[in-house]
Amino acid sequence: MKILTAPFVALVSALVLSGCALLPAQTSSAPGVPPASSSPSQASGEVKALLWVGNSFYYYNNSMHGHVSRLLTAAGGKGFRASSATISGSGLNWHDVGAHLRADNGVGSYSFVGDNEVRFNPKGAKKFDAVMMMDCSQCPIHPQLGPLFHEYVGKHSVTARSFGTEPILFMSWAYSDMPEMTEPLAAEYVKAGKAHNALVVPAGLAFAASVKKRPDVSLIVADKRHPSLAGTYLGACTVMASVYKMNPVGNKYTAGLPAEVAAHLQAVAWETAQTFHAKEGRGSLR
Repeated sequence: MKILTAPFVALVSALVLSGCALLPAQTSSAPGVPPASSSPSQASGEVKALLWVGNSFYYYNNSMHGHVSRLLTAAGGKGFRASSATISGSGLNWHDVGAHLRADNGVGSYSFVGDNEVRFNPKGAKKFDAVMMMDCSQCPIHPQLGPLFHEYVGKHSVTARSFGTEPILFMSWAYSDMPEMTEPLAAEYVKAGKAHNALVVPAGLAFAASVKKRPDVSLIVADKRHPSLAGTYLGACTVMASVYKMNPVGNKYTAGLPAEVAAHLQAVAWETAQTFHAKEGRGSLR
């Protein structure tokens, strides 16, 4: 892991917490990673229902999970379901994952069907296959909050598995004026993922790769932290590639972005996920 310099640690400490048609693979798979399936049902594995736990990095631009759902639908996927439980500026220690997953009155205990009809889901039934967790944008590398990140990844992973739900970690990105955050954040997410056998979604690395290739594509808004629409779309494509093992390249859902920008983001997400998982594995999700 890159060692933070004293000025960087001091600056991070002073910052205010903030959130934060399916085609076969068109780029070669990284060594050790099988090519994406052209069948959504095969590619998705067991993650049909995903709970997103995090902060404003998720809910900007009408929520990242909504964009993932549209990408999956455009790819011909059926039966996918997602819910997002977010708190502005939150760290993982702000969330009660057990309460979210409770069968009786947790997230997803009922849904609306037909003409506004309420359907209560069976008590005791598993509601989510996986829970994807993100800490506050700087918490994993903050000198005071870093230990809490690792503590609560551990606690929430145990809790999730007690409900038959696999933990996933969503690696956040660097602030636009502090690109040096990328490597330390990635190192802490990888460390936590390996400690708890959890898949890590390399969104932060995808952001860095996109900026390197196309600095003209703005991924972050004026506050230098939260995602622009392009940033949210890149995050969504990375989740599609990483969690669902589905290639976003050529997907017809572009979130209203220019076609060439969407194509760039799709390619970066796929390449980043393939390379990352070839090196770091997929935790408990094979």
